[in-house]
Amino acid sequence: MSSHELELAAEPAPAKPERPRRKPAAPEATVDAPKKRKRAEEGAKAKKEPKAKKKDKKQKKGKKKAKRTAASSDRHELYQLSVQAPEVDATFFAKYFRKITGEPARVLREDFCGTGYLASHWVTRHRDNRAIGVDLDAPTLDWGRTNNIGPLADHERERIELIEHDVRTVRTAPCDVLAALNFSYSFFETRDELRAYMTHVKQDIRPGGLLILDAWGGGDTQVEQEEEREVEDFYYVWDQHKFDPLTYHSDCRIHFRFKDGTEIRNAFRYKWRQWTLPELLELMAEAGYEDPHVLWEGTDKKTMEGDGKFKRVKRGEADPAWIAYVVGRA
Repeated sequence: MSSHELELAAEPAPAKPERPRRKPAAPEATVDAPKKRKRAEEGAKAKKEPKAKKKDKKQKKGKKKAKRTAASSDRHELYQLSVQAPEVDATFFAKYFRKITGEPARVLREDFCGTGYLASHWVTRHRDNRAIGVDLDAPTLDWGRTNNIGPLADHERERIELIEHDVRTVRTAPCDVLAALNFSYSFFETRDELRAYMTHVKQDIRPGGLLILDAWGGGDTQVEQEEEREVEDFYYVWDQHKFDPLTYHSDCRIHFRFKDGTEIRNAFRYKWRQWTLPELLELMAEAGYEDPHVLWEGTDKKTMEGDGKFKRVKRGEADPAWIAYVVGRA
């Protein structure tokens, strides 16, 4: 099979962390176009208004938005602002599925779906798209139903199903793509547990459909450290709190810091195993998937950061912190 190159920005859901090294910016046309459209509409409207009204509008715009603090912030909203780019992930899955199969992907299932943020974007891409999200945490699912699913149009909401259930035992309608993102499957800490999960979910993937896992690794992912990044008017902190080289067990956390000096510590915490790419490929094959392969993220030569382009490869780079996708066909 020839190499495949697709644009992608990092994604997750509020019970999951950011990818370890970098979060490639989503394409401007995807992320910023709605804001540009809004500004254009406001500009056109202003031209039609009398000068007095135009002045009033400027005065209203002059009001400052209240700054976020730990007390006034919602951790799920902060997570989505900091980490997720579901519109980019949805585009990636659709393009890669068509590239591999020659057909459109219509049904997406995301395990460990958190707030269903990805599902809420998937159904907006096409009138025939359906999304299934599975997660054990009822309050997180409820938050997503209110804040991500609720604002959708009726015909979009009716094509989403969020299920409170254990991904190891749930059965759902067949899907074209089943994704377990942001290393959430690392909750399984033995080969037997992860193989059993892969085998079980294969029953709900249509023949020829895809299982997609993301993976992380490199020496930097095993260093106990904190990395801080500014997002709007707050700071996202990825805390690699503990790592055991004997078991590859990691204790990772997310904190949010605010410019008034307040902080939400341990907003999210993850205890899991770091799986290597050979292990994931071997387990996919053992679970009966065809053509297990890796999509490797390239590097921008100017910034030496991830370029958001993933190619099928047989060899990786000795990068101190890398990101990849592991894909198998059911």
